[in-house]
Amino acid sequence: MTETTETTNTAAGPSLWRADEGPGRILELITTGEARTRTVIAQVTGLSRSTVGQRLDALFAANLIREGDTHVPSRGRPSRALQLNDSAGLLISVDVGEERTRIAITDLNTHVLADRVESLAVGEGPDSLLDKITATVREMIAEAELSHKPVAGIGLGLPAPVDYEAGRVLGWSIMSGWEGYDIRGHLSRTWQVPILIDNDVNLLTLAEHRRFWHDQRHLLYIKAGTGVGSGMVIDGSINRGAQGAAGDIGHVRINGFGDPQCRCGNLGCLESLIGGWALARDLRSRQQGSHDARDVVAQIRRGDGEAVARLRAAGRVLGEAVAYATSLLNPNVIVLGGMLGTTGDHLLAGVREVIYQRSLPLATRQLRIVPTKYKNRAGIAGAAYLVRDHVLHPATLDATLAAGGSPFAAPVA
Repeated sequence: MTETTETTNTAAGPSLWRADEGPGRILELITTGEARTRTVIAQVTGLSRSTVGQRLDALFAANLIREGDTHVPSRGRPSRALQLNDSAGLLISVDVGEERTRIAITDLNTHVLADRVESLAVGEGPDSLLDKITATVREMIAEAELSHKPVAGIGLGLPAPVDYEAGRVLGWSIMSGWEGYDIRGHLSRTWQVPILIDNDVNLLTLAEHRRFWHDQRHLLYIKAGTGVGSGMVIDGSINRGAQGAAGDIGHVRINGFGDPQCRCGNLGCLESLIGGWALARDLRSRQQGSHDARDVVAQIRRGDGEAVARLRAAGRVLGEAVAYATSLLNPNVIVLGGMLGTTGDHLLAGVREVIYQRSLPLATRQLRIVPTKYKNRAGIAGAAYLVRDHVLHPATLDATLAAGGSPFAAPVA
């Protein structure tokens, strides 16, 4: 690789870097573990040792890297491994649910430093809920004695279709009153940091892929909880579709199982057949005492025969929809998550059975169908990854450092 000529501004630092040779690319190599010493960085990038040193100086000056305690063997003296300085900034992760909201403060490696689950429901409306989230975050930062730390950004997951670029809810969803609302603008009144907003299932998918399946290029994540949704990793990246509606599998019509009314107003949607609220409806009609998805999960874990039978049947219905998606997308891995997906093998067994019956052998030859490895916190992990990927993206970071700025905002007042 040939080196490019740099121009240098003593006040603001280097003003021109090629995308594949700037400090951002160097940090990416360090963070992924692909290259953790000066020698290996030079070998991977083709840059001279002096140029690598200049790039590293910029990262050290920005407090983004540090030398770790680990020594890496080399032909000469062992070198101390370089690593991301995960304490350089805070990531704020928010996972908004229908009835509860989980809020976390993490470091740059997405390790949770503070975590709360609050009874903050989407039904409160955007103004009230967003103000309460801001107040809660401030409290958490103060209680954890993190007020001296700069904030890198905020990630927000919502149970609705989201226009990712605009950061707004689009179309029908359970978030009545939120469609088109300027969520980013509201939060920016307090937080002058990057604010990224996405559908909650996309964040679950991102967390699962980044933490456990990063070597797989094609993954399908199914969330079976109160509602039903899916997220897709295609060629290593989250696929959101043209308007953010990709993966809305819960409102696909499934024939042959009746046409119950769905919350969206249509008849026979997958969610109206196997969503947690639908199972609670069916069990309630049989005097089973189920009012919502959490009641259904509790009954299943107690071994209630009727609830378990309903969930097993739901797995086969879900399998019908996922079999179509398997033939269409040809994923390496299908991950089953959500409240209903973490109650054992009852749902998973039905999904597996139908997929292997309905899909062509070529699509299932190397397919793995597995339960999620997360117990909880997947949503906030996904939100943290989303923000970190944005603020530390090589192009974004290079532009910030070239302008002489800091990659993170000032500490919370």
